[in-house]
Amino acid sequence: MRLLRLVLTLFPLFAVAQGTEPTGPGILEESVCGSFREPLAFLLWSSAAGKPNPGAARRVPNAEPITHKTKDGRLLRGYKLKSTAADGIVRGSVLVAQGNAMLADQLLSSLNGLSTAGIETLVFDYRGYGNSEGKRRLKAMVSDYTELYESMSAATKGSRLLYGISFGGVVLLNVVGSGVSFERAVIDSTPSRVSHLGCPEKYDPVANFPQDGSRFLLVAGGRDKVVSPKDTQELIDLAKARGGRTEVQPDYAHPFMDSDIAVHQRRLELIKSFLVGTASQGAR
Repeated sequence: MRLLRLVLTLFPLFAVAQGTEPTGPGILEESVCGSFREPLAFLLWSSAAGKPNPGAARRVPNAEPITHKTKDGRLLRGYKLKSTAADGIVRGSVLVAQGNAMLADQLLSSLNGLSTAGIETLVFDYRGYGNSEGKRRLKAMVSDYTELYESMSAATKGSRLLYGISFGGVVLLNVVGSGVSFERAVIDSTPSRVSHLGCPEKYDPVANFPQDGSRFLLVAGGRDKVVSPKDTQELIDLAKARGGRTEVQPDYAHPFMDSDIAVHQRRLELIKSFLVGTASQGAR
């Protein structure tokens, strides 16, 4: 937490190349939010995420290591949680994008509840995090997750789902903004904008939220000290206005940081019921 607060304190101070994005073919690992600021922020966030723990995956029997080679040759490593539905039916797949101070293996136990409902779950370490190669850059991460989603979508016979956590919501809303087809998406505790931190406005979540928000669940918490209710309010209001479902709970902290396990489980059940609701109807 102290590292995260340091990032949030330092991030606005370095206004190098604010709002400018490099152009040209194949440029994915260039900074778009400041040539000093962006690498520093991701360095601190990835340090806060810690190191991979192979034992975490071994404790989840249906966790299978997977990889993806990006178009610029970076190897991303993650896990698939295979369906454990009692009837053996795979009803869909969800691509998870975690917070920017988290690794894939840290979510496996909590996400495994989706497996029992027939949803296969894919979660990767971000580029430059944990076991994944490359430089940690926003533009590259958005590109990576567009590729990951397209790959998952092509292999999925059932519902195609998205679950973005905090910074992961920024990434996945940019994927949505590229025009991909999907059934439902959960965006949990994501800031409305990143342009005030020096990133181009086109990366703002509010700039990528679609006119039809009916396939979205937006979640926020009154006890969130990482992304405050004020930081996410514009996005919540936009989702409501465009037909999305919103759940702002006074006892929710930042995702996976709820101190009360009962609150954490209730949050996971909310997300599961929303995603599984469309899976039980089949893909459109």
